[in-house]
Amino acid sequence: MAEQADLFAPGLAEATSLSVIAPAADACAELRSRFAAHGLSALDEGDTLALILTRCLRPGANAVCAADALMGRFGGAARVFGAPEPELARVIGRDAARELTLLHGLLLRLLEHPLRQRTQLGSHEAVKTYLRARLGALPREVFHVLFLDKRHQLIADERLGVGTVDHAPVYPREVARRALELSASAVLLAHNHPSGDPAPSRADIEMTKLVVEALRVLGIAVPDHFIVAGDQVASLRTQGLM
Repeated sequence: MAEQADLFAPGLAEATSLSVIAPAADACAELRSRFAAHGLSALDEGDTLALILTRCLRPGANAVCAADALMGRFGGAARVFGAPEPELARVIGRDAARELTLLHGLLLRLLEHPLRQRTQLGSHEAVKTYLRARLGALPREVFHVLFLDKRHQLIADERLGVGTVDHAPVYPREVARRALELSASAVLLAHNHPSGDPAPSRADIEMTKLVVEALRVLGIAVPDHFIVAGDQVASLRTQGLM
């Protein structure tokens, strides 16, 4: 896919002609009318993103065009929310990117809430939904640990490794040290595959075994290791790999 031009680079939006702004304003008015009459089901994800952007972009900016540019660059709304703020800023400017990052942060808190309120392992799909929102859009591989209490409710979600597009360093001793500091009874491991392929590599499997062994000595369980690749989430436990 050809890379989208940066539509809202400094100075460009101000130079937009009224002939371009007016149709965009008409389009957003039509989207608002459709939403008011028929609800969210009448809008696709691009329409919804455009209406959100009308509240984020500076006056006169083309929200419909901005939504199209974001969808084209990141491949869908799910990957727009969660994309790194500097990457968003290249398309829609720093201030609007900050607003979308704030909305994404709120979404993560909403998705995290049930993980803190009920038995973690009883809600596999809630975990996967949270991890998709947390890791699915990141361009580099990162390693997260979800620390759980004795009732398997979430204590904390922390990033313990940041790497390249295909590798993130993991140190079992660091995982064990942090688990002890948080008085965790169990941990869930998670990392992303920016390539889009959720299949665990041999290195993923071996690393999981090392972490499991390091924590077993301390009496800390590792119920699962999730791999997030865009909209897909693979479970090593489900695949019989741990």
